[in-house]
Amino acid sequence: MNEYIILMTYAVVIGCGATIIMDLWAIMLKRFFGISSLNYAMVGRWIGHLPKGYLVHQNIAQSLPIKHEKALGWLAHYLIGIAFAALLLVIYGLNWATHPRLLPALIIGIVTVLAPFFILQPGMGAGIAASKTPKPNVARFRSLLAHTAFGFGLYISAGLVAILFPLS
Repeated sequence: MNEYIILMTYAVVIGCGATIIMDLWAIMLKRFFGISSLNYAMVGRWIGHLPKGYLVHQNIAQSLPIKHEKALGWLAHYLIGIAFAALLLVIYGLNWATHPRLLPALIIGIVTVLAPFFILQPGMGAGIAASKTPKPNVARFRSLLAHTAFGFGLYISAGLVAILFPLS
């Protein structure tokens, strides 16, 4: 089979699995500690305004709603997870998918926090690395934990895929 197709198939499965684990982390925080996670409808709103030329908002919650913004936000969340899984496989190779190691997954997971720090949060009006939020360090720490959970999710998902669907 074409190596590109194999890589993308693994990226979809591992990326979705890792994103599910990240979402389970968010559900656990909400249920046991009352800590809310990112509202993906606002992500969809931000994305929906991009074609209109609006990259940075003062406060995304006050921007005009976009049709199907919640679905768009959730779709983007999972597509981004797939893209980051593909990045991991491009950097570390398909061999990583058949013999996953924790450190590469955690490195990618933690590095992915740069995307919300420097793209999403400023674009939604929260400033670089949540600098305009009431408690920036708390927001940064929560983002870091969420993306660390994503890193663990990459490792766990790849491990399950390697067991259930071995490449060789």
